[in-house]
Amino acid sequence: MRSGATVKACQKVCRRLLSEFGGRVDGGEAARLMEGSSALGGSLRSHAELSQGSEPKEALESGEGSEALVEICQRRHFLSGTKRHISRDSLLTGCHFGFGPLGIELRKNLAAQWWSSVVVFREQQVFPVDALHHEPGPSLPGDSAFRLVSAETLREILQDKELSKEQLVAFLESLLKTSGKLRENLLHGALEHYVNCLDLVNKRLPYGLAQIGVCFHPVSDTKQTSDGVKRIGEKTEASLVWFTSARTASQWLDFWLRHRLLWWRKFAVSPSNFSSSDCQDEEGRKGNKLYYNFPWGKEPIETLWNLEDRELLHMYPGNVSQLHGRDGRKNVVPSVLSINGDLDLGMLAYLYDSFQLTENSFTRKKNLHRKVCQGLFNELLENGISVWPGYLETAQPSLEQLYSKYDEMSILFTVMITEATLENGLIHLRSRDTTMKEVMHISKVKDFLTKYISSAKNL
Repeated sequence: MRSGATVKACQKVCRRLLSEFGGRVDGGEAARLMEGSSALGGSLRSHAELSQGSEPKEALESGEGSEALVEICQRRHFLSGTKRHISRDSLLTGCHFGFGPLGIELRKNLAAQWWSSVVVFREQQVFPVDALHHEPGPSLPGDSAFRLVSAETLREILQDKELSKEQLVAFLESLLKTSGKLRENLLHGALEHYVNCLDLVNKRLPYGLAQIGVCFHPVSDTKQTSDGVKRIGEKTEASLVWFTSARTASQWLDFWLRHRLLWWRKFAVSPSNFSSSDCQDEEGRKGNKLYYNFPWGKEPIETLWNLEDRELLHMYPGNVSQLHGRDGRKNVVPSVLSINGDLDLGMLAYLYDSFQLTENSFTRKKNLHRKVCQGLFNELLENGISVWPGYLETAQPSLEQLYSKYDEMSILFTVMITEATLENGLIHLRSRDTTMKEVMHISKVKDFLTKYISSAKNL
């Protein structure tokens, strides 16, 4: 089992890996020429704050950064595949190329935390169970689950040219009836263990059965297949089936709703992105859904249902007494609460929760250079001092070539703004006439040039 700090640590790693994303800027020498402003102090303070580790700007508002996250998750091995495009729908439906090593590790940590919270450290009794990936039983009308059919058997039937259409249909129907279906959830497997596990609690209610496993579901995708043909999607689910008396079912549903919502929020950078709402199925049974607010909208990551006693009665027809559990002094058929979370989608939610776009340090410094240069340029122009915007030039000559060029252009002074300027506000001022360089604070450049021009006019 992983400790409670494991997911947090992994999430910090996610943030550290993902936060490096930013634009790539070609390198060059320090920005050159005359810039700064009366607000320069504010610019320098901003740089100091950034140097100490300021809060990165939030991404993914209105979907911004979604493609960037997928690209980084592929590059950093959270998702498999580095060349093929992964769409939002493929991630939501489980129809992608799987998770990479880091993604598998993150999901394993998430599953371990779920197991510790729901099974290990509970005062109430919760037992682990396991079930087959396929469920036996005939195919029922309207059943859309995938069936396990031998490809060789199917091929032999289809290639038998002596079969009439009616015979072919009959053979296929018989084949479906005798084949198992891939499970769409973990509920059925837990209900199969209900009667046996009653002995473990001396028939006393409530108690729960927990399981983590892969489930399968049909997905319609007209972009990949012809109309009407469904593909198979898969997801890793964490399931708790809670058996309690009908008298206390509503209270337990509220308890598990609070527990699960707090659990998802526990590891989040932005807990408010996890929310819940009431829901109701076609039969009027009540439940709740937990959502994560992705950039494109809310997606359910966990569902909680009060299934009452109908599921148990359907699975164990006949002898109802074998289903009885003790509620105080009464023997009752329990209500079934199903708490079912999608760990794959939950992991995706935490990746989005961790993801923040920041400029890399070189880009940030270059932008600050430009702001300082632009500020000083505007300030000098506003005070009647003619300025050549050398910081806009794209060529990268040496300093000697630069000085020679500006001397030939009759530029009297050249202001050099370097990385040190962003920290201490000092610039280098070079005189054309003396070729000497003087160090001064950028806030004094305007007064120095104004005084020089004023004295020159009086000569």
